[in-house]
Amino acid sequence: MSRGGSRTKVSEERRCLVEGSGQDRFGMIRFVLGPDGVVTPDLAEKLGGRGVWVTADRASINTVIAKNLFARGFKEAAKIPENLIDIIETMLVKRLISAIAMARKGGFAIAGADRVKESMQFGKARVLLQASDGSEREKRNIGDKSELSGAFECLTSTELGMAFGRETVVHAALTSVGLKNRVIYEANRLCGIRVLNASSDQKDR
Repeated sequence: MSRGGSRTKVSEERRCLVEGSGQDRFGMIRFVLGPDGVVTPDLAEKLGGRGVWVTADRASINTVIAKNLFARGFKEAAKIPENLIDIIETMLVKRLISAIAMARKGGFAIAGADRVKESMQFGKARVLLQASDGSEREKRNIGDKSELSGAFECLTSTELGMAFGRETVVHAALTSVGLKNRVIYEANRLCGIRVLNASSDQKDR
């Protein structure tokens, strides 16, 4: 799977619990403690209280859990859900599907191999989204990805289909800057957290 997109504003930096250095929050996940002292992912970054940040990749989250770095970050006892990574992944999938669906409703997203190929050929595509379980040969032949703002394969064909109201979708693209940054933001984080076994001869419906 691939990741793409970045931001460089110094004011957007946060300190990762694992690495200890300042990083762009664009590729990080914020956590807060709930009233019961349970670690809670704050993916929308709107929950109140002290927050701690971790780079959005599976290895970093595993390290934080294994070493109980949340307690150090919050400076108090922190209860970690046994399925924390699964919770984060499920939430990120829903957020990405929602972002793509919003782009579709606004007329900024298209689906289907032929439509996506045409948008790539004429330089209209901004972000490419391909199903992780789609045909690798078809995905390679979709077009030149060098001019895109981002290209991702972090959703399954069923999940990508949900964003378009279809049973399955293998190829999709954003064709406008509308909601581009949000889709890239959510896709970047999901790519870091999710582990998928790609591939097959899945076709567009």
